[in-house]
Amino acid sequence: MPKINGNEIKPGLILDHDGGLWAAVKVDHVKPGKGGAFAQVELKNLRDGRKLNERFRSADKVETVELEKKDQQFLYETDGMLTFMDSESFEQIALPADLLGDRRPFLQDGMTVRVEYVGEEALNVALPPKVTCTIASTDPVQRGQTAANSFKPAILDNGLRVLVPPFIGEGERVIVNTESMEYSERA
Repeated sequence: MPKINGNEIKPGLILDHDGGLWAAVKVDHVKPGKGGAFAQVELKNLRDGRKLNERFRSADKVETVELEKKDQQFLYETDGMLTFMDSESFEQIALPADLLGDRRPFLQDGMTVRVEYVGEEALNVALPPKVTCTIASTDPVQRGQTAANSFKPAILDNGLRVLVPPFIGEGERVIVNTESMEYSERA
């Protein structure tokens, strides 16, 4: 595993720190008036989701970890386990549904996702950045409601609630951002 200096840490890097695998979420480079500069890094544990704030000086050496990324197709869910099939070898793997967390409703049958591995252990399932959903229910369009930033609540076909512009009606297909879980545009 390659080692980097503490001041080279960037958001998204995976670090082997304190006997665990951590993703750098936020990095702030601080130059105090007295003393040496350091990087204030917010870390998230990839196995259990704990958060940690650490200071790394430029002299500190940190080991980075490369994740192996494989495209896999979602097949089905049984008893809280999601079954995926490798797109190249056609091997099937079952992963716990809580690996997706609150983004689970966006997973659709046949969807291709990117599963990230360290060795044989799957650590993360990355959904596509945008997913097309159908509006299951929302308030009807009201005439004259043309305020620039007015949104109304809507329930998607997967059960999630999002805010949509007033011109969107029931049965329409919209594109939703899977990271922010917000309406993006019409499909």
